[in-house]
Amino acid sequence: MNVHFIAIGGSAMHNLAIALHKNGFRVTGSDDEIFEPSRSRLEAHGILPESWGWNPNKITDDIDAVILGMHARKDNPELLVAQDKGLKIYSYPEYIFQQTKNKKRVVIGGSHGKTTTTSMLMHVLKDVGMDFDYMVGANLEGFDTMVKLTKDAKVVVLEGDEYLSSPIDLRPKFHLYHPHIAVITGIAWDHVNVFPTFDNYVQQFEIFTERIEPGGKLIYFSGDQNILKIAMNSRRDIENLSYQTHDYTIEDNKLYLLDGGNKYQIQIFGEHNLQNLSAALNVCIQLGISKKQFYDSIQSFTGASKRLQLLKETKNSAAYLDFAHSPSKLKATVEAVKNRFPERKLIACMELHTFSSLKKEFLSHYKGSMDKSDIACVYFNPKVVEHKKLDNISVDQVGKAFNKDGLRVYTDSQEMLTFLKEQDYKDSILLLMSSGTFDGQDLKQVAEDLLK
Repeated sequence: MNVHFIAIGGSAMHNLAIALHKNGFRVTGSDDEIFEPSRSRLEAHGILPESWGWNPNKITDDIDAVILGMHARKDNPELLVAQDKGLKIYSYPEYIFQQTKNKKRVVIGGSHGKTTTTSMLMHVLKDVGMDFDYMVGANLEGFDTMVKLTKDAKVVVLEGDEYLSSPIDLRPKFHLYHPHIAVITGIAWDHVNVFPTFDNYVQQFEIFTERIEPGGKLIYFSGDQNILKIAMNSRRDIENLSYQTHDYTIEDNKLYLLDGGNKYQIQIFGEHNLQNLSAALNVCIQLGISKKQFYDSIQSFTGASKRLQLLKETKNSAAYLDFAHSPSKLKATVEAVKNRFPERKLIACMELHTFSSLKKEFLSHYKGSMDKSDIACVYFNPKVVEHKKLDNISVDQVGKAFNKDGLRVYTDSQEMLTFLKEQDYKDSILLLMSSGTFDGQDLKQVAEDLLK
């Protein structure tokens, strides 16, 4: 197969490109800019574009499939040529479905927790020796790529993102996968640029459940009223399986899962992660894995990249990095860290970076999300607001929206770092939260410099 990627540098796109290249496909691609780690990974496999920009001459008649990334526009010159030639054009979720039609598809959906749940599931399946394909939204220890597609695996595990598929395919990605086993971890309004009301957003999860294959299973968190309504109204042929926060105890600052009379020490923490773990356990049982196998395997799970990822630890301090950016994710992460280290001072810093988080009308949803922190900072870059063509927001507007006593709001990342350098980190936890990098900061190095 000869496959060309338009916008090859995206997180999912470049991993799919590498997966196909490793399968012996001839892979080409283009992009107007490619950042790390995509750039180095594409280069290591010999499929990094020779130059930046769009080149219509790359679209030749011998291309079997064009895979179009969300980063491209509808008027992309390569896309226009591909359409004119009548080439088969896929979004990446559409292409993944085409490659997994004959497999049992497990799809993890939800506004939050889907990456961690998918990662837990993958970790256990690999540990017990099950052959499976996958697509996940973060790097995971023990896995070379975030995408694997083979002919032999009978099961595929897919993270089901609800964002749009491509500039010319405006369906949410998880509508395309048609799961045999579907998971919904939670529903909290996100992506307000494409789902203008909460009801419209919830409707996407209703459609997701309608796409479950006949006789399939819906595994869902019972503590979410919106999911409960969806489950109650699901098709009669779908088996509904609910889960709750897994039973646990904390002893000597260590967290243990409880199962009957047995205890299993795990390395992750936070009630939201114990919910994710319950979801992964339920999926494993449906795939024929015993509870004992699951508990034995999950003890070595250290987490997915940027999901409460430990950056630095000293005798009396630690720094964590998390992807949290929406209000529900932010609140859950802050509370998880504070509950895990109640005796330590929590210094929490978050970046408003996504379209939703920078939208003036959405800011009020952040009220109370950082209340559990002792020192709180919020950063945003006015240039990013301008680039996303949003109305300007002010430091005062952000401060009032969060409604947190002592909150510091910054529009210069260096000023924020200067403030952080002035803090005493004895008996403290530093929590950095963003879907970005606080304007190109090496956050691991930041943690190293602050926690000496």
